[in-house]
Amino acid sequence: MMGVLNHLSTLLLLSLLPPALSHVVKFSDVPECKEFFLEETTPNLPGILVDGTVKDQNRYKQICQKFKYTKKNVVYEIYMFATLYDTTNRIPVFSAYTFTGNVVGSKRPKNQTWMIEPQLEDIDIKEMKTQDDDEVKELNNNKVLRVNHQAADEDYKYNRLDMDRGHLFPCSYAPDDDAKRSTFTLTNAVPQERSFNGGSWRRMECKVRDALELNCKKNNKIEAYVVTGAVPSFNNTLKERVNIPDLMWTAYCCYNNNLKQWVAQAHWGENQKEDKGKKLPSNTLVDLYNILNQLYPGGDVQVFPDQCPTADIPRALPLRDGDVYDHCVYDDDCVCSSVGVKGYYLPVVLVSVLVMMM
Repeated sequence: MMGVLNHLSTLLLLSLLPPALSHVVKFSDVPECKEFFLEETTPNLPGILVDGTVKDQNRYKQICQKFKYTKKNVVYEIYMFATLYDTTNRIPVFSAYTFTGNVVGSKRPKNQTWMIEPQLEDIDIKEMKTQDDDEVKELNNNKVLRVNHQAADEDYKYNRLDMDRGHLFPCSYAPDDDAKRSTFTLTNAVPQERSFNGGSWRRMECKVRDALELNCKKNNKIEAYVVTGAVPSFNNTLKERVNIPDLMWTAYCCYNNNLKQWVAQAHWGENQKEDKGKKLPSNTLVDLYNILNQLYPGGDVQVFPDQCPTADIPRALPLRDGDVYDHCVYDDDCVCSSVGVKGYYLPVVLVSVLVMMM
């Protein structure tokens, strides 16, 4: 793998940050935030987060991602997901969220402005905002907020490295339009190589989303717990500020009504340029733990509680139209617009008809 053992040294280093950043809420302090974790149990990452306690609280910040919006003249302030954020590398360690299905007709927002977390800059605002938000400027001497402890949109613009703002909590997994907008905070993004983000990683996200919708049902309601993380590189940065992670990983756990048991799977991929058509295989949790144990020295990585099976991948979970969807070309909303057939692309409706005729 791409120099992953270099993380052994970087993850042992302690950062020396000023004693500010005092407002970030702990996961355990907010009932609505604990609900994003199965049995209210946070992942175990040696040296970072152990038994629910952050080891270096100057560096790693627990964020209950609150989004404020107005609908029909009513103001809502909703906790949407949870993030553990690394203020030294200026990227999230992971985002945790629940998947409850996607509202029909809900689309990725167009021209959505990326937001930041004012509380990381010691601004007493508890929800995500844009840097030039009027309320933020009012608390910042009427100036646009300059950020020191997180990434800014300017870090990603014109970066010349083909780096996207790669969501950890994918916009396509959010259940409605407002929840989709809430994923556009830079505390939920890492620099992700464009061909990887739009290639094998997107294909995996969309196939997993289909599997969650069809197979993660408890009492006939879709419910799955998902955690997506990024492992930082040793010294590869975007504009000398934002760490470009070497590895991205994701895992889910849910109850399957048909099997009458909990099921879990994991995926990971190297954040580098890739050829078209590359696929990310499904893996067990124990496979993921073995990889992450090498990258977070000290042992005993665990993402989910014990009821989530670590060693057994259940039979291939069914997808709509079977193997057709293995070759989809997905758009940003995980709509399968065409599929590859011996090097050619055909509309998915036509291919579905051909499959049924076989």
